[in-house]
Amino acid sequence: MGRGDLTDAEWEWLRPFLPVSNGRCGRWRDHRQVIDGILHRVRTGVQWRDLPERFCPWKTVYERHRLWSADGTWERLLQQAQAGADAAGEIDWDISVDSTIVRAHQHAAGARIDPPPAPASKGAGSSRTPERNALAKPSFPPGGGGAGGEGLGRSRGGFTSKFHLSADGRCRPLSLVVTPGQRADCTQFQTVLAKIRVPRVGPGRPRTKPDSITADKGYSNGPCREYLRRRDIRRTIPEKTDSQAARLRKGPRGGRPPGFDEERYKKRNTVERAINRLKQSRAVATRYDKRGYVFLGTVTVASLAIWLRS
Repeated sequence: MGRGDLTDAEWEWLRPFLPVSNGRCGRWRDHRQVIDGILHRVRTGVQWRDLPERFCPWKTVYERHRLWSADGTWERLLQQAQAGADAAGEIDWDISVDSTIVRAHQHAAGARIDPPPAPASKGAGSSRTPERNALAKPSFPPGGGGAGGEGLGRSRGGFTSKFHLSADGRCRPLSLVVTPGQRADCTQFQTVLAKIRVPRVGPGRPRTKPDSITADKGYSNGPCREYLRRRDIRRTIPEKTDSQAARLRKGPRGGRPPGFDEERYKKRNTVERAINRLKQSRAVATRYDKRGYVFLGTVTVASLAIWLRS
């Protein structure tokens, strides 16, 4: 076992949830060997072609990562890890929400605007095979479109992406959303919370509602507070200075100030520490992936490693 590879205990936990067939022919190549290659690339940021030979052909590793990023396999594995922790009572549901900028490498640019045409199938009368990126057609995130279909944009840091996340009280990511770097945090607040979905080990609906939410002033606006009020979620969000001044100018018509718990707000650093743990993976700290869904899969793999090893 190399540095950063799955331990025997981690592999035994992960193995029952992995796909058995690739849906085309035969069985997958050894999952453990391929996943170790993906973990190595996420941790080191090495180019796919430069993967060590012990991880089988680089293209096999890349295609497995690309496919599982497209069909949601990585996200389902992350949810299973969260479900196991929730069943053991190890999730602190006083969560925090924030985002972080990721500088995009020049190799992240240049993705095709349209997926390549599907090649014709062999044999008379057979249907056309699905195109290579059929599962990965770019989708436009909430808050604006354009080049944001791949989660790339321009911000003060230059060519950047941004991932928004929620983290539990033990500094572990619960949900992830990738957007262009210039996208405002508050525009993705509801999307991040809507992606929290922790399945039950036994019967019952997945848990989607946290006990409380902590966020910084970037989320201090009417729609965010109204959304939390509608879902009956306790919130700790400081009021912006200009909002406070406007409320005071209105006098009695300005209403009461929003509730704020200073002691609870001190725990907001949990999401900052979760971001730091994610960015220990070099392929997360710097984006090299051209496709937005592949980069989201890369961040999800880093999150899965945190859950497996916490």
